[in-house]
Amino acid sequence: MERLRKLNNSVWIGLGIGLVVPAMCCAIAWYIMHHVASLAKADLLYIGGIAVNAYTMQTFFKYNKENIGRGILAATFLCAFVFFAYKVF
Repeated sequence: MERLRKLNNSVWIGLGIGLVVPAMCCAIAWYIMHHVASLAKADLLYIGGIAVNAYTMQTFFKYNKENIGRGILAATFLCAFVFFAYKVF
């Protein structure tokens, strides 16, 4: 937790964290969807990967890193828009 306190309070760092964490979670969801037959059509698992950002954002707000939290929030909206485009188009 000491590493969180030492992070520079920057929106760009938050944007990076907010894109990397869901990317890892969505990669796990993709793997599960392609290896478990009953979950082959469960595209909503990607929403779970994006929802992890809410917990991550809360953690940074607890350590008074508001700009990092704002970057994570921006990344969450970006990921949600990508998911929306994936489902619609």
